[in-house]
Amino acid sequence: MHTSLHTMIYEDIVRRALLEDVSRGGDLTTNAIVSDNDTASASIVARNAGRIAGLEVARLAFHILDPEVKFEILRADGFNAEAGDQLAVINGLTRPILTGERTALNFLGRLSGIATVTRDVVSRVAPHHARVVCTRKTTPGLRLLEKYAVRAGGGSNHRFGLDDAVLIKDNHIVAAGGNISEAVRRVRRHVGHMVKVEVEVDTLEQLESALKENIDAVLLDNMDIPTLREAVKTAGAANNKILTEASGGITPETAEAIASTGIDLMSIGWLTHSAPALDVSLDFSFRI
Repeated sequence: MHTSLHTMIYEDIVRRALLEDVSRGGDLTTNAIVSDNDTASASIVARNAGRIAGLEVARLAFHILDPEVKFEILRADGFNAEAGDQLAVINGLTRPILTGERTALNFLGRLSGIATVTRDVVSRVAPHHARVVCTRKTTPGLRLLEKYAVRAGGGSNHRFGLDDAVLIKDNHIVAAGGNISEAVRRVRRHVGHMVKVEVEVDTLEQLESALKENIDAVLLDNMDIPTLREAVKTAGAANNKILTEASGGITPETAEAIASTGIDLMSIGWLTHSAPALDVSLDFSFRI
């Protein structure tokens, strides 16, 4: 299951998002219409069914503007909601609620959309042992939150950046003279013993070469189902401790067939780069 994030990890992200709206002159519309002491109640509502992620992030958008705003979560991250369900209730001064509305909903809709598509793929491959993982194909500046949303959807995270694991891809191999062995040798000489090393291959011949090296995982890129099945079998025969990862063009329609090959991991970029936002809204009840 996903784990929650400490506020300080994403506070700067939310502050920057708010500044996009108010930095040049504040909320002109709200400040003209609403008095300083006007109050309101509001509900965040799911307009479509989905998996929820990002309510704490939405809460922070309001609390940065006014720490006194009360934000009660009714449906926590990682749980499903039906269309029409209330997700949270907000009470406080009207101005910060109106000003923070769009920023809060942008985060909540985006993250819940990612959690929803992740949940759906995880459900499709549930009969198999393959884990669904995301990639680095994330929105610039939002990787931390988008990868959190994948966890809220029941998926797992691949590496967060270039500095927490080694993935030797095709261009790295070219840079090492076209030699997988040389690429692995250079990596092992450079990184510490705690760092995992994975090699990307797209043919069975490359796989045979990679399996001779001191690696922890192989990424089987853009292989058709028969080739992928053979690759998983070959890797298991050579070293059953090596993780096998399928990547490239995996869709909800193809996910179960790929999982059935016995693969350990399925990395899917569109979980974060193409997931549609979940439709959420803020319904107001003013007390002036």
